[in-house]
Amino acid sequence: MTVREQIRHGTWTMEQRAQDVLRTVPVEVPGGTGALTATLAYPRAAGVLDLGLLGPHGEFRGWSGGARDAFTVTEEWATPGYLPGPLEPGTWQVLLRLHRIPPQGLPWTVRARLGTRAPAAPPAATPPPHLPGDRRPRRGVPRLDGAEWLAGDLHAHTVHSDGSLTPDELVRAAAAEGLDFLAVTDHNTVSHHPWLPAVARRQGIRLLPGQEVTTDLGHANVFGDTGWIDFRRPAGEWLEQAEAAGGVLSVNHPLADDCGWELPFAARRPRHAELWHHTWTDRRHSAPLAWARAWREEVVPLGGSDFHRPEQGRPLGAPTTWVLCPDGDVLAGLAAGRTAVSAGPGAAVLLRYGDELLALDADGTVLVRPDGRRTVVRGDTVRLPAADGLHRLETHTCEVVALCS
Repeated sequence: MTVREQIRHGTWTMEQRAQDVLRTVPVEVPGGTGALTATLAYPRAAGVLDLGLLGPHGEFRGWSGGARDAFTVTEEWATPGYLPGPLEPGTWQVLLRLHRIPPQGLPWTVRARLGTRAPAAPPAATPPPHLPGDRRPRRGVPRLDGAEWLAGDLHAHTVHSDGSLTPDELVRAAAAEGLDFLAVTDHNTVSHHPWLPAVARRQGIRLLPGQEVTTDLGHANVFGDTGWIDFRRPAGEWLEQAEAAGGVLSVNHPLADDCGWELPFAARRPRHAELWHHTWTDRRHSAPLAWARAWREEVVPLGGSDFHRPEQGRPLGAPTTWVLCPDGDVLAGLAAGRTAVSAGPGAAVLLRYGDELLALDADGTVLVRPDGRRTVVRGDTVRLPAADGLHRLETHTCEVVALCS
């Protein structure tokens, strides 16, 4: 097998990052290429560079952010996060995001190896067996006119971005928590989507194809088979593309540390927002609720564990998003805005049934209506009148334990 190597190097500066955070490094791919392997080297203690790949016409071929420093693409297989397929001759681009650049600059080297034959694919991980005995029992919740409330997690990552679990391992963990559905939302890629139908069948759980559109000024989840969302474009275009393809866009963790939401929407703001993220550690603090009021009327509340790896100590379903699903269609329920959020699949929850709210396992909490009026909940199964807007359940210390639109 003939192998050709191309090496490019330089030093990124703070001035270059200020001018344009995204940069490309050209790779000339000749005809007859069967494999492209690119390796990025830089002093990781000094800064952070994110890594991706564009084809000869600017088309998306993969993204791994800061999780990897190398990838391989062939016609038959690719590194997770990247798309296999023909290696068309032309000028390809290694895509770099200058995430963190120190004052002294960040030296870098990109080494591209191009072979006429594809190497053997790495051995596939053995899918974990479906173990129904390990699964928590499903919570019994009343149905409404043929629709049912399903419990799930709308924010989780695999090895296709910066998670540590394969899709099978992740979904098995979700099933073990008693969840009915899971959205797999790897960063800036759709390489995990083709794997999901078979994983769903093996693990016995509904799966939503998703992607977390990730930039330095905000993250957004897109749910549904929408095609790859180009994170380089304005956020308004993400929303238009998602909705045109039958998907749903949600603003993620708008108040979280260094990845809060700062991007504008030129025409209209999306309804869906991840108000309950794992970073809302003290739920007596009302900042996410204040943000929701300022964002727009009729915010649809979502929750997400933002699960990456088991050793982080946060299980899937913490928090849990509940969706009222017609005929089990989670995406349709999301699009309709029929959602609620609880601390977990078995925690106190507030669900809407038309003009009524059902508070389950919430004895001793306080229902706070959109206009601020309060009602003490007495009993484990309590029906209460509903209004338009965001409702919540609080403890006597004003800790939020449930949200419902």
